[in-house]
Formats: sequence, C-alpha cells, structure tokens
Amino acid sequence: MFRALREKLSAASAAAKQKPIDDISEVVGVSGRRLREGALDDVLGDLELELLQADVALPVAEDLTKSLRSYLTGKKIDRDFRLEEGINLAFKAAVKKVLEKQRFSLDEIVKDKGTPVVMMFVGINGTGKTTAIAKLAHRLQKEGRSCVLAAGDTFRAGAIEQLTIHSEKLGCKIIKHQAGSDPAAVAYDAVEHARARKKDFVLVDTAGRMQTNRNLMDEMKKIKRVAKPDVIFFVGDSLAGSDAVEQAIRFDEAIGVDAVILTKIDADAKGGAALSITETIGKPVAYVSYGQEYEAFGRFDADWMISKIFGNE
Repeated sequence: MFRALREKLSAASAAAKQKPIDDISEVVGVSGRRLREGALDDVLGDLELELLQADVALPVAEDLTKSLRSYLTGKKIDRDFRLEEGINLAFKAAVKKVLEKQRFSLDEIVKDKGTPVVMMFVGINGTGKTTAIAKLAHRLQKEGRSCVLAAGDTFRAGAIEQLTIHSEKLGCKIIKHQAGSDPAAVAYDAVEHARARKKDFVLVDTAGRMQTNRNLMDEMKKIKRVAKPDVIFFVGDSLAGSDAVEQAIRFDEAIGVDAVILTKIDADAKGGAALSITETIGKPVAYVSYGQEYEAFGRFDADWMISKIFGNE
C-alpha cells in the first residue's frame, strides 16, 4: 500500500523513526513555512487515491484527507522537514487516532458483567467465524478460563460437526442440537449449562447469514433476546474490502455490534478493512486472525496495522 507515496516520500521514513507519530505537534506548529491550502492539493489528492486503491471506503478516505487538510492548513512545518514529510507523519497520526479511538477490553467486561460472559459471533459464510471462535476459546483457556461452545449454526450439519471437532481438540464442552433445530434454544441451553457449572465464557456460533436476508436476521435477533450476549462480535474477512464494511454496517443496524474480529489479516496486503470498519461503525477491532493454527490469533494492534499500511514491516 502507498507504493507511489513511499517513492515520493523516500526521505520521510528515516525521519519518521526519529519523530513520534503520536504527537503531530512534533511536526507542525513549529518554526518554518506556513502551509497554504493550495500547496496540499497534489499530495492529499494522491493520498486519497491511494486509500481508495487500498480498499478503504470512500467516505473514510474523504474524511481522513479532509480532516488532514483542515488541520494542516495554516500550520507551520519544521524547517528540518519537507512538506511531503510533514504530511506523511501527520497522516500516520490521523490513522492511528482512528484505529485507537475505541479500545476493547474483555477483562473490563468480565469485571462489569461477572461470569459467565456470553459472546455471540455473527457474519456471513466463509469469513472464518467458527475458526475464530475456536481460536478465542483456545486463548481464553490458556489464560486459565473455562469455556462452553454453543453450536448455534443449526442450518448446516457441517457447521455443527466443525465446531464439535474444535471442542474435542480444545477439550471444552460443546452444547449442540440436531441440524435444523432452533438455534436460540441451543444458545439458551449453553448459557444455562455455563451458569450451572460456573463456567467463565459462552461462545455462541451462528449461521453465516447474508446481511440482506430478513428472515435469517430476525432469527439472529431471537438468539440475541434469548442468550442476552454481553458481547456481539462481527467477524469479517479482511480481504473483502468494501463488502466487509457493508456487512458490518448491516449487522450493526440489525442487532448491534460491539467489536470486530478480522480474519485472513495475514493475506491482506492493504489494511483498508480495519480502517474502514472502525471509522464507519465506530466499533473497535478487538482481535485479528492470521493463520490456521489456534495460536495464530491475537489482540489488534494499531501500531502493527500502521506498519502494514505504510509498508514498514
């Protein structure tokens, strides 16, 4: 991502390593040239185009460049920096601000809600939702916490079998009914089991519903009413680009999303999904999934994503 800008700003990377991107005042507002709005046109125009090519949603790209223009116009650039270098650093700070404006803490939820904490996972087919559930359960178990899996995707027998295999590998309890049964009943039984056995977490799988299917979305609302989840995760494919953003919007409108899990992040050479979803629905990216092994899963890190975006890995 930003290959053209990296070529144009070849000297900026070395300077950026010496200047913290958390504080734009290190770059602007110092002695030096005062920026004119017209002087920003070419660089910000290139920047917006690069954002769009990186699968960043158009409104997000426009908002970022607009806010940068507003902030930088009239400011001064340190004499040690060229115009493009100052804009580059300011943009990094703006991106980091978007990615960090909301943080997700499962520990705080446990503290506020008590146990069991009920987590519901939603998203369309093919995003890696069931695998993400297993990975998060593995992570929680390594922290000494107990988990119950709920096979709420009763529309596909294969989904129940897949989650069952994960439960056997992880050594944790799974609650499941026959294929075609009421998914809300599965979720209810899982929560009741967790309460009776004093388990810490309930992870509820759901069918991979298309966000435009009203009947299936209504069924998801029923699961939410019955299970009363403390957290609803939207699981999105980072390779889906603008489609992932649209899916996140629809699920958030239908049932409310608390946080995002991005899958296939290792194959995403652009990073646009994380930036777009966070800015569009105003919900944090909590975790990322980046491989097939259970360990290939972790907390989302804004600095890592910025390195990915700017090609400084």
